Amino acid sequence: MLTLLFAGDIMGHDGQIASARDDSTGAYAYDTVFSYVAPLLEGVDVAIGNLEVTLGGPPFRGYPAFSSPDELAVACQNAGFDILGTANNHSADRGSRGIFRTIRVLDSLGIRHTGTWISPESRDSLTPLMIGHESMRVALLAYTYGTNGITVPPPATVAYIDTVCAAAEIRRAKCLGADQTVIFIHWGIEYDTIASREQKLIASALQRSGADIVIGSHPHVLQPMNADTDSAGFSNPVVWSMGNFVSNQRTRRRDGGAMIRLDITARGDTTFISDAGYVLTWVYTPVEQGKKKFYILPCAEFEKSPEFFQSSEHYDAMMTYISDARRLLDNLNTGFRETAFLDGNWVTVAR
Repeated sequence: MLTLLFAGDIMGHDGQIASARDDSTGAYAYDTVFSYVAPLLEGVDVAIGNLEVTLGGPPFRGYPAFSSPDELAVACQNAGFDILGTANNHSADRGSRGIFRTIRVLDSLGIRHTGTWISPESRDSLTPLMIGHESMRVALLAYTYGTNGITVPPPATVAYIDTVCAAAEIRRAKCLGADQTVIFIHWGIEYDTIASREQKLIASALQRSGADIVIGSHPHVLQPMNADTDSAGFSNPVVWSMGNFVSNQRTRRRDGGAMIRLDITARGDTTFISDAGYVLTWVYTPVEQGKKKFYILPCAEFEKSPEFFQSSEHYDAMMTYISDARRLLDNLNTGFRETAFLDGNWVTVAR
């Protein structure tokens, strides 16, 4: 069995950059951001996240043109991320140089990535990204709806949503022996909790072309997760939006997200999705030693621990997020169930 874990938008707003900076040395460190979710990331075979910043070098800035310190990628690696998707609307925030430098930094760290390339030839040779396992091969393709109107001059290359091109790349994945093909896609309407008509049309086109799994990001809020179920397991899973994994967006519904876990099982010459779950996460931002900090919390592990939080306001904000998320997902999800990682095991959340 191969277990995949997906995480949503890894942002780098100004407040996050300031939080990571040691004012006495000027060095940056992000490891604590991921300390509470690292066991989940390390507890699966492959963890994949959406890197929604460039590693374009200084000056470091947040919205609207993101460039985060390289230490953010180092922390992602240390926390257990194996692959980062780089196709999103902020891919070209620092132009071609930012695309090139982001790729160089990820390559230097040994973090696999897909969605942007140094040239069309590089895209051709590296697409799809293949995930090898003793019992199967999984292909990963990444696409974005756009780059905020920024033109990407060649040879830098960004994978834009193009269902014709995607169909060809899905066919290529099958030719390379992919048992399952995953589409990691940046789409939808910001802050809308319901998938748009365009998202649904794109997902249908991708599935008709042979895509097995569709995992979405961009709206910065949760959208439902749907999969068909029968005695053979789960099929055609689509996660419309995972929300924010970490950001400085603190308004209601934007302060958290969900990690998506899929178990893929091999049986003879076939593979199937044997389990589909999600973990609600929330970004906790206490002030410590005069500085705002950022911690990604797995909600199920902290919702019964109000004493952990610096103030009742923090705890109440997390509980509001949990309530909103469960109301949405309980009403509109199909197939996916809420899970937690406790004592090294994935379990269904008891409410």
